[in-house]
Amino acid sequence: MITPSPENVTASPNATMTALATPSRGSAELSTWTVAMEAGSTGPEHAISREQVWTVTAGTLEITCAGRTEKISAGRTVILPPDLVRQAHAPQAAQAHVAMRCDGLASVPGAEGTRVLPWAR
Repeated sequence: MITPSPENVTASPNATMTALATPSRGSAELSTWTVAMEAGSTGPEHAISREQVWTVTAGTLEITCAGRTEKISAGRTVILPPDLVRQAHAPQAAQAHVAMRCDGLASVPGAEGTRVLPWAR
């Protein structure tokens, strides 16, 4: 059983990620976390090396992936393919549950290298 705790929370200027099931917490292959975004927040454009499944649990997110924008409201799920540039925007406060294979890496268009997702480790 995994209980969210303050040491498993990562806050960025655009969102707060709370790690749930991750390798550091006992999961062998998958990572899950929650994302909370305040109204008007927009995450950076980036790509992830693994498929992600986002289920919006509160509010609405606008997800742009490969140039296509979809409005995802609470109770709906979007599957984001790997290696495509994506961006999330919260026109209103929103929360989502995210699942991904645990070894995913992030990259930013125009920047060199990749970054780990600390909340997925």
